[in-house]
Amino acid sequence: MNFDAHLPRVTPIQPKAVPGRLRDIAPLIVGFLLLIATVAATASLVAEQDANRAELRRSVRIRDAIFTLYSGIQDAESGQRGFLLSGDEVYLKLYEEAVARTPGRLSTIAEAVARNPGMAAIIARLSHAAEAKVAEMQETIVLRRAGQVEAALARMRSGEGKHLMDEVRTLFGEAQADNYSRLIQRQEQAGEAARQVQLAVAAAVILVVVLGAYVVIDAGQRHQRTLRAHAALQEANASLIEAAATRDMLEDRLRQSQKMEALGQLTGGLAHDFNNMLAIIIGNLSLLKRRLERGEHAVERYAEQALKGADRAATLTHRLLAFARKQPLAPEAIACNRLIAAMSDLLRRSLGESIRIETVAAPDLWTTQADANQLENAILNLAVNARDAMPKGGRLIIETDNVHLDEAYAAQNPGVPAGQYVLVALTDSGSGMPPDVAAKAFDPFFTTKPVGQGTGLGLSQVYGFVRQSGGHVAIYSEPERGTTVRIYLPRHFGDAAEMERVTPTMLPEGSAREVILVVEDEDGVRDLAVEALRDLRYTVIHAEGAKDALQMLDTHPEIALLFTDVVMPEVNGRELAEAVHQRRPNLPVLFTTGYTRNAIVHNGLVDADVQLLAKPYTLEQLALKVRQAMVREAA
Repeated sequence: MNFDAHLPRVTPIQPKAVPGRLRDIAPLIVGFLLLIATVAATASLVAEQDANRAELRRSVRIRDAIFTLYSGIQDAESGQRGFLLSGDEVYLKLYEEAVARTPGRLSTIAEAVARNPGMAAIIARLSHAAEAKVAEMQETIVLRRAGQVEAALARMRSGEGKHLMDEVRTLFGEAQADNYSRLIQRQEQAGEAARQVQLAVAAAVILVVVLGAYVVIDAGQRHQRTLRAHAALQEANASLIEAAATRDMLEDRLRQSQKMEALGQLTGGLAHDFNNMLAIIIGNLSLLKRRLERGEHAVERYAEQALKGADRAATLTHRLLAFARKQPLAPEAIACNRLIAAMSDLLRRSLGESIRIETVAAPDLWTTQADANQLENAILNLAVNARDAMPKGGRLIIETDNVHLDEAYAAQNPGVPAGQYVLVALTDSGSGMPPDVAAKAFDPFFTTKPVGQGTGLGLSQVYGFVRQSGGHVAIYSEPERGTTVRIYLPRHFGDAAEMERVTPTMLPEGSAREVILVVEDEDGVRDLAVEALRDLRYTVIHAEGAKDALQMLDTHPEIALLFTDVVMPEVNGRELAEAVHQRRPNLPVLFTTGYTRNAIVHNGLVDADVQLLAKPYTLEQLALKVRQAMVREAA
């Protein structure tokens, strides 16, 4: 192409014929006219290049379509042969997909080559051969489906199919060769057009450079204006940064205020409940002392009321630890259907006759791993809440199921891993809750019950236990429709242990021949433990710390059990036990503690080799644990 032919002839402008201001911009006008002419020529070349590229892309698409058609026929033949040889319908899926797409592929290729008579003739022959091949394959498949295996195989071995496939292959080669020659031709034309575009672009660049030199003078003035605008922008940006910093500071203050509000609610509720319980304990003990000083002996009710208050205080601390996920758990493999069935009598007694309990147990329910006692408490808590929501009676449905929480659910519930879970769901027909109340249901000390009828820790205890067990709990409620609480516990791959619930008929006692070493740094707690164990007929010696305990162990080989606190100054209970086992490897050890973030509990789970008695404990709990520790070591 002649590049100069696309450039218009420009008559030079005589400076002396142009007025003063026009003389200053005359070079700019001439440059722009030349640039316009160059751009017009370049546009023409680019249009031609685009046409060549379009044809090139069309040739590539035709090539790919022909190859896809040929591959499809080969896939159909592979599926046909696999079915004829094996009789497996699975092979026909590949055949049917290929055959179904063949007419559309042939039609697409025919439309694409319609402007090329030679290529169109080849495609027409290829279409006829492909249809014949498909017909031949369909006939053999019909024979095979009719049970005529030998006839179908004989037809396949007759050579007719091979002949048709050879014809398809030949025509495929002809079509590809014809298309390839056109592809090469288009590539050459596209290359020539590209070279001409490069020349035109080079000319445009030269013109732009010339014009740029002229514009530099004006750019200096524009630069000054830009500097002033930039200074103003920096000032505005500084103001924006200051405003953002102020907003972040206010947000931090708001979050801190919300934390303090939540802490105040927790502290206030805790102080309120503990003060009530302490009032019961102190008041009844004061009355007990006063009556005894008068010589009265009918004072059992005061002792019982004080013990009840103490039990309520202990329950409150356990619930707080459960919500904080700091309670010690002893997980075991659980069959939830078996556990719920074993709770049926307890649930009926707790809920009363006005509540109809229905159980929907999933067959082949997976096993989960959790603390069985805590799971029972969680189910009982939820059942009692459901009862309170149905004062006039109603229905409670307890369901179990195997569920899979997918990635989408996990993304909507942060902290919940996707995977397989055992579901335990409780649904009541009670009054339900509006969304704003349901959103606070797991908050500690939040309750909708009248004053004195609830601590607001039941659901928070369930939440803490489930989360500490690696699970998830969700609540769904509608006013006047009822509430469903779903507990998801991770699936455990193992068999469930047999559920054993042994209730001793009498307090197990020891004998004077059994010597227990008590180690406790708190004088009052140590004195209580010593007196309680002596009341259980044991012989007791005691120490304030690890150093004294090891000396006593060396001088008293008759010691049969070490009963030690865990959190002690200098040497903790676990370290003491390790030192003891270096001297007496088979000596049983029973730990006691009031807080679980220590050496024997990790991630909320009691170590497998540990016997633990949580503070505060009753005489009955102490007796059972001591006996269990001794019997376990003897076994």
